[in-house]
Amino acid sequence: MLKVFADRGGTFTDIVAVTNNQDIIDRLSTHPERFLIVTLPNRQWIIVYKLLSENPEQYQDAAIQGIRDIMGISGNEPILPEAIEVVKMGTTVATNTLLERKGDRVVLIITKGFRDALRIGYQNRPDIFARHIVLPTMLYEQVVEIDERYDAHGNELISIHIEKVKSDLQAVYNIGIRSCAIVFMHSDRYPNHEQQIAQLAQEIGFEQISVSHEVSPLMKLVSRGDTTVVDAYLTPILRRYINQIENQLPGVKLMFMKSDGGLVTAEQFQGKDSILSGPAGGIVGAVQTAKRAGFDLLITFDMGGTSTDVAHFKGEYERQLNSEIAGARMRVPVLAINTIAAGGGSILSFDGSSYRVGPESAGSNPGPACYRRGGRLAVTDANVMLGKIHPQYFPSVFGIDGNLPLDKDIVIQRFTQLAQDIASATGNHYTPEQVAAGFIAIAVENMAIAIKKISLQRGYDVTQYLLCCFGGAAGQVACLIADTLGMKKIFLHPYAGVLSAYGMGLADVRAIREGGVEQPLTEGLIPQLQQLMEYLETQARNEIDEVYSQLEIVKKVNLKYQGTNSTLSVDFADDLVRMRQEFEAEHKSRYGFIQLEKILIVESASVEVIQQMEAPEEPLIIRTRPLDEAPVSVETVRMFTTDRWYHSPVYRREDLQPEDRINGPAIVVERISTIVVEPNWQARLTERNHLILERL
Repeated sequence: MLKVFADRGGTFTDIVAVTNNQDIIDRLSTHPERFLIVTLPNRQWIIVYKLLSENPEQYQDAAIQGIRDIMGISGNEPILPEAIEVVKMGTTVATNTLLERKGDRVVLIITKGFRDALRIGYQNRPDIFARHIVLPTMLYEQVVEIDERYDAHGNELISIHIEKVKSDLQAVYNIGIRSCAIVFMHSDRYPNHEQQIAQLAQEIGFEQISVSHEVSPLMKLVSRGDTTVVDAYLTPILRRYINQIENQLPGVKLMFMKSDGGLVTAEQFQGKDSILSGPAGGIVGAVQTAKRAGFDLLITFDMGGTSTDVAHFKGEYERQLNSEIAGARMRVPVLAINTIAAGGGSILSFDGSSYRVGPESAGSNPGPACYRRGGRLAVTDANVMLGKIHPQYFPSVFGIDGNLPLDKDIVIQRFTQLAQDIASATGNHYTPEQVAAGFIAIAVENMAIAIKKISLQRGYDVTQYLLCCFGGAAGQVACLIADTLGMKKIFLHPYAGVLSAYGMGLADVRAIREGGVEQPLTEGLIPQLQQLMEYLETQARNEIDEVYSQLEIVKKVNLKYQGTNSTLSVDFADDLVRMRQEFEAEHKSRYGFIQLEKILIVESASVEVIQQMEAPEEPLIIRTRPLDEAPVSVETVRMFTTDRWYHSPVYRREDLQPEDRINGPAIVVERISTIVVEPNWQARLTERNHLILERL
């Protein structure tokens, strides 16, 4: 049987598979340059495989192609369902759809008088001095206003004129719109009118009906409406993608990673839960592997081909309720991830006076210049120029036939030309390698700023944390990032290059339910909160639909000072004093002050039900060489760092043994990643095959 964990990124699709099939292992062992195979206890193996996310000449879908390659099945043969136990996936389909604005046509159905409420929003001014305000593009195409109204106490002020509504919706349906978002005033508490309209829409034939009291059952029309529109916009695209996967994998159990870090079945996967599907897998992978290594204060640093994602972990997953991703506002629980457009594929440019890194990405097609598809210079090219990436240690998957190594010659040629252009424009003469190092320094600074936002700016001393690096490009800049932030220790898992995919296999099934409260925190409110928690728990359990004894329950309340809008999440307790103390401690850490005289408001409550899943084991490795015998490098290469060239040894990770130590400058190469040990850093391998980098 085969268990498959896949993450479709912007540049590469990563696949981690667990199998007990000896025939598969025997066949893949003849291709060590393409597949990394790790032996587990109990006659099981882990297979690690990377392939380009987009390669239209070779395949339609990278995840399916990866499964075919592992199983040895050609493109026109069916995949037998009995050979696969489960497929767990993270996908960027929804994220890319939002970025490119290619979702389904949506009609917004809203209370009369509020047709422009979502466009007006909260009148935020991100750039307060901008004279020309560019409003975000709305995801809905048409608006239908419904003359209906409940007041804030649940009294029906205006009932629905069914025939009029039916006529309006039919007119929208007739112009080809098949997705609708229904958002009414006060429907988070009084959903009867939304339910009536949803029934009408279903009768007319709308294929996607997103109803605000189900999508985001919380106060505030604008944020509830935004979330519902996003769900209506993305869910049909996601459903078509899932159907495409299910057609290729008939009868196979298919699960997807949600933005909150939990797995869900394919049937329950919705647009609103899918935006951070891939990055969430990385956070789960980083946290679970670092815990196994004995670390619990983490800054996770995921640098892929298109973007870099960073997150903070201090004992529990951090989530945020309000977020804006790709220009779309949402109010659903998502892991608190700070994403910036800086990855291995980020395009390098010179505008006549300054260097720029990103935000545009070369992606996987055409990819960086060295990918042999005519792409522009990117961060990966800069690392090739600096001798931190060497073609002979990088997968040979480039060119039209997908079998050529990276093209180093074009990189040298392009950087030489760029250095000449810079000299002509500014009069400053730099060598090609100095130009490349300058671009890397800018990329590193951008990524360090992203980490400061989720750590230093929130009152956490980043120097006390472990930098947990993963993603195909993270190992090349890990030491530079740590130096910039004053961090002393870096953690690199053996599957760091594919940790987002591995995280799918380490994740649990999670269901989160929220309910609005908006009442002062008093002793009298505690019984109401307990009742709400029981209701939310029942809803969440129904989603998981498993034996209750296997479940873990986490109850939270979101608190804020009266008259403010910033909430902090604390554990729910029967003890009012304990909740207030926890809130004040977090408020003091985050903002530097507390207000003892202010009343605390319970904005909302949430219940998370967790069903723990079986996770792959990690084998211990044994040292066979004497302790005083150092590892042997495979060759020595030239590497440019700290403004000079070094002769740096190259080590293969599979040749290292526990307690081996490597002093920088050096390079450690893996099948799926390259790790650069900078000067004044030392790499040490542990018995779990974890690579720990420490500042000397």
